Amino acid sequence: MEHRLSHILVIAAIFIFISRIAVAEKILMDDFTDNPQSRWTFISDQVMGGISTGHMNFKADSGGPYVEMLGRVSTENNGGFIQFRSAILDLDLRGKSGIVLTVRGNQQRYFVHLRNQWTILPWQYYQATFEVTESWTEIRLPLTSFKPSSKWLPKITNARGLGSIGIVAFGRDHAAQVAVKEIGFY
Repeated sequence: MEHRLSHILVIAAIFIFISRIAVAEKILMDDFTDNPQSRWTFISDQVMGGISTGHMNFKADSGGPYVEMLGRVSTENNGGFIQFRSAILDLDLRGKSGIVLTVRGNQQRYFVHLRNQWTILPWQYYQATFEVTESWTEIRLPLTSFKPSSKWLPKITNARGLGSIGIVAFGRDHAAQVAVKEIGFY
């Protein structure tokens, strides 16, 4: 009986330890409350002569606030993107190994673009892809899944040093509709 009790106590201790790690592992960057338009910027390929169009709206529904990007991506005139981007400020990202998003949209493929101290030129970034459905879904993108836009950029090895994050409709002619309720790091 005493042996069985010690096993139960060990299992309970492990469960408490794991549940604390799971709760503490996610750091919220933004949930689109408290003046999100001061933190997020819409950018299109028109800055370089492209003709893609779009906008972002800050909205709320019964599940809370979110941002939605709508538009039309065109690859004409060497273009092909719309995005909304924010600086990553005041977050302790030590030990974080990925990006976590709560998203929904028009059942298309979208991208997260990260920038850091190595992405000096405007066309440099690290990119990972995700797909959206019509329902809110949590997406986790390990940093190891981000590919550099140039062979001259080193691989991302950790979250420290990240300067900005963008949600991007990119690379093909299509109608874009993507919404984000939360964005953070795990």
